[in-house]
Amino acid sequence: MAHTVFCARYKQEMPGLDETPFDSDFGQKIYNNVSKKAWGEWVEHQKMLLNEYRLQPWTPQAQEFLVEQMNQYFFGEGSGLPQDYVPPTR
Repeated sequence: MAHTVFCARYKQEMPGLDETPFDSDFGQKIYNNVSKKAWGEWVEHQKMLLNEYRLQPWTPQAQEFLVEQMNQYFFGEGSGLPQDYVPPTR
């Protein structure tokens, strides 16, 4: 049987992740409360943050910033967009 969660972002039962995204208490919280769909959307949002803020993801400062943003995205008021962000046109 597939892993299902009550998604913190969508406020409904949805398919969950196949495994914890990282080995920590916060990773377990994500696994228990975030759907695959919401996680996929976070990955895209994270890419935008990395690019717009020109973050180097291997640095502790960038990792701390991304965890704070992830916590806001799923469990807080949402992760904001950079001040001068202009979405790409398709």
